Amino acid sequence: MKADLKKEIATYSAPRGRFEIVTVPAMQFLMIDGHGDPNSSAAYKDAVTTIFPVAYKLKFLSKGHLGRDYSVMPLEALWWAEDMESFTRARDKSRWDWTLMNVVPDWITPEHLDTARDAVAGKGGAPALDDVRLERFDEGLSVQTLHVGSYDDEAPVLDAMHTDFIPARSLRMTGKHHEIYLSDFRRTPASKLRTVLRQPVAHVST
Repeated sequence: MKADLKKEIATYSAPRGRFEIVTVPAMQFLMIDGHGDPNSSAAYKDAVTTIFPVAYKLKFLSKGHLGRDYSVMPLEALWWAEDMESFTRARDKSRWDWTLMNVVPDWITPEHLDTARDAVAGKGGAPALDDVRLERFDEGLSVQTLHVGSYDDEAPVLDAMHTDFIPARSLRMTGKHHEIYLSDFRRTPASKLRTVLRQPVAHVST
């Protein structure tokens, strides 16, 4: 039976038009780090064109050699900047840092990644292979919402999350802004893009 991690992990669903507080389980990810405007950065383009071939090779390796099939998960990314206003308000994308991510099951090992990387390298067209790593990531307590629309329209939502909702619940931000791209930006009109916006938080000490 094929595992559908997106359905099994409740935090891959979020309400539209309101914020919710959730506890995100620890998961294992393929990760690639980079810097710069995602619309023009060669590093971002290289990361996107690399991470999915590796993800699919791992899926087929798992199905064929381990007898455990699963659905490839959506693209995700962590975003941050030295001055977070360049992300939430000014939207100066040239100053952004990012980590591109894709969830893989816990039974995938570094040895499996090495095998998949070698297979993808043999076909070419994945320029960031040397930068792909396997890492466990634990966000824990977080605030999230579903944004429908262009990525450039996220700023007011993030501002409301960061400056209104989070402080009003006696919470503080602790980690990097996280986006989960439920829609394929290459095939979906900007107005219909569905993106989970997430911010890790902690309770303010009293």
